[in-house]
Order: sequence, then structure tokens, then C-alpha cells
Amino acid sequence: MNYHSYFPKGAAPVECCIVGTGAFGRSFLGQSRRTPLVSTRVAVDLSAKTAVAALRSIGVPADEIALCRTKEEAAAAWVEHRFIATDNLETVLALPFTVVVEATGHPEAGARHARLAIDASKHVALVSKEVDSVVGPGLAARARRNNVLVTPVDGDQPSLLMGLISWAQVLGLNIIAAGKSSEYDFVFDPAENMLTCNGTSLYAPEFAAWLELGSLAAPDVAAGRAQAAAALPQRTVPDLCELTLVANATGFTVDRLDLHAPIARIGEVADFFSAVEEGGLLTRKSTLDVFHCLRLPGEVSFAGGVFVTVECNDAETWAMLAEKGHVVSRSGRTAMLYLPRHLLGVEAASSILEVGLKGVSSGAEAPKPVIDLVAHADADLSAGTLLAASGHHHSITNVSGRMVPAQAMSAESPVPFYLAANRRLVRPVSAGNPILCGDVEIDGSSELLRLRQEQDRIFSIDNGAVAVG
Repeated sequence: MNYHSYFPKGAAPVECCIVGTGAFGRSFLGQSRRTPLVSTRVAVDLSAKTAVAALRSIGVPADEIALCRTKEEAAAAWVEHRFIATDNLETVLALPFTVVVEATGHPEAGARHARLAIDASKHVALVSKEVDSVVGPGLAARARRNNVLVTPVDGDQPSLLMGLISWAQVLGLNIIAAGKSSEYDFVFDPAENMLTCNGTSLYAPEFAAWLELGSLAAPDVAAGRAQAAAALPQRTVPDLCELTLVANATGFTVDRLDLHAPIARIGEVADFFSAVEEGGLLTRKSTLDVFHCLRLPGEVSFAGGVFVTVECNDAETWAMLAEKGHVVSRSGRTAMLYLPRHLLGVEAASSILEVGLKGVSSGAEAPKPVIDLVAHADADLSAGTLLAASGHHHSITNVSGRMVPAQAMSAESPVPFYLAANRRLVRPVSAGNPILCGDVEIDGSSELLRLRQEQDRIFSIDNGAVAVG
């Protein structure tokens, strides 16, 4: 794509409001200062002072920032071409910006912000995957009724993977699997027999036996590496969350409810994510998964990038491409095509420009509920337990995620993971069981709950509509 022609010079900048000035929001603010066709003069956070600090951190002079507590103050600051900092999205919704970038990562707050923006006829760039995983298709439908769009954001893996899948489909490639690498590499030092991931190191001499795929069976290597690295986390809810968004945009499903998630070197991905009959892990096509990038110290990372594996239908062509360095499986019948990057807010401008200038979503304009990310008890949980989501990954102690067929909520259906977050259990749940909606105390005033109920009505989901193994 020639972006200079797609986004012509001379077009008026797309005016944005960023809600949430954490890592993604701050990087987007900084990049928008350098992107001629994007202007972000409005920042919203829990504290207006936090929003001011974010603007100051990207070089906005203090005298160009207005801390606004009322709609009137915001309107005056806009006319004066000042930057606006506030603690309430409703304070600024009447301003003539085009796109609300929702980046709080908070399920309830994010749902409310998205709904308010849509009802004010603003496009929504929905960075908060937690919200999208519960009510994304419903929000998209609500937006279409208001003649606006909800879009995922390039720079995060879901949007990049949706784009890679659509690119491969346009080329007529037969996709076997699609996915991403996890955020953190597994780095093995053979000299010291040390395995390191996300700042945690362990002595793992048994890992050396599985370091090279060689002529070994891919399922055996996957199992051997997983066992040797058992002390390190190999499943994280954010990975499942992001692939849930991709499933709802593309119709792809999963081969395993908690994913295969092998530890794999970049050059091995085509072998792992090929069909069982080809020596791989997969029992079906059009499946989503994740791998943990295995590398030696000093070797290049996959950088949290995205990939597809495709059928090599023309042996001569793919043999030539393999000679040029493309990743082709040992059998020669599967290849991996990939983008080794995700640049967070630095890259988000392409999605903002697509929706703001072209009226096009970076994902699916009409996503449908295909997969629900639901909560699963990994230990016995007593009534009254607070399912507190905390940390960078918004994880819940003794609770993991599963990707299951989407269905309408009922007391006996599994509860969406981020609808359960930060709520209490009203009855005990035994280890190994899904947490059900009826197990969780959910206030009827919950914005996320109301939007999910609206989504269920819109799509009239039948239980078990999508079969996954």
C-alpha cells in the first residue's frame, strides 16, 4: 500500500481525543505530535493532572494546556487552540473532534467511554481489548446505527493480525493458522543452561535436549519444551483476549480452548502450526494460536509480531521462496508469513486515519460473536472471593481464561472473563470448572453488563453456535 496516496497531502488533520494516558495513550500522544494528519489536543484520565502530566511529557508547553472542569471551559480552550486536559469524557464530547481513542484498559470505564462516544456520533478507536472481548460486536452494531465506526488499532496485535489475514485471503492463499507471538520471549543460554522469560530465570539443563527441532516430531518437542519450562507461565489471558477479537472479526476459531501455545523458534513456526497429518499440532484449518518465541541470547526477537501459516500449493514457487529465506516447514507444504512488529501507539495513526479520513475500520466493520473469552477456576474458590484483576496483564489469582463458542449470557453460562473481573463470587466454584454468570455478583447498573445484554439481543446467539475442540 502506498500510504502517501491513500492519505493525500493537504487533507485536514483528524482530530482525536485520547482517553487513558498510560503506556499506549502516552506513546500515541507523542507520535501524534509528529504525524501531520493526526491532531490530538484532548487528553482524559482519572485525574486531570495526570492528563496534564502526559501532555507535558511529550513536550507541550504548560501555558498551552488548559485544565478544564466544565464544558464551557473546554469549548473556550478549543477555540483558543489550546491542549485540553480533563478527568471526564463528557466534559469534552461536544467538541468537534472526530475520533475517541479509548485506551484505559478498564472494562467498566472503557465500556462507558465507548458508549458515550458512539452516542455522541464519534468514531471509536478501541484500544481496550478487555471491553472489546465482551461487547465488541455489540458496540460495532451500535456505532453503525449512529453512522460511525468502532475500529481496532494498528500497533496492537489484533488489528495487525486482522490485516495480515485479509491480505493473505486477497492473495488467494489458503490459511492454515493465524496468530501472534506472546509479549515475552523465552531466551535459553546453552552455556549456562539458563532459561529466561520476562525477567525470571531458571536453571533448566533439560531444556537443552529440546533446543533444536531437527528431525524430532513437533508435538514431542512442544511437550518437552513445555515440561522443561513448566516453572514459567505459558498461558496469559491477554493473549487469549486478543485472539478473541480476531475470531469475532474473521470467523476463525481455535483448535484448543486454552491454545497450544508452543515454545518455538521463528524458523519452526510453520512446522508447529501445520496439520497433524503434516507432523504439526493442528486438527483443523482457520485456527488461531500463539507461540512463545524461543531464541538464544543476542538472536533477533519476533517482537510480539503476527503471522499466518499457509498451504504451499506450488512446490516449485515455495522452494524458490525458501531459498530466499522465507520460513517453510520441513515437509515443504506449509509456510509462515509474518510481520515482526507491534509498535503500540507509535503505529496507531494508520487506523485513526483509516477511520477518520476514509470511514474504514482496521478490522471488520461488522464483527460477530464467534468466541467468548470466559473465566475458568484453577483452584477451589470460596463464596465471597473477590476476583481482583491486577497487574500489567490484568490477571486474576487462581483464574485463567478459555476461548469457547459465543453464547447468550444466562445464569448457567460461563461468565465473560472481564465481566467477572473485580467482582465477588456469590457461591463457591471448584477447581477445573468454568465460573458461571450465576456464580458472580454483577450489579444491574453495570455498563458492561447492559451492553452485553444488548449484544445478545442483537445477535440472538444460539448456544454452541461455533464448534471448537
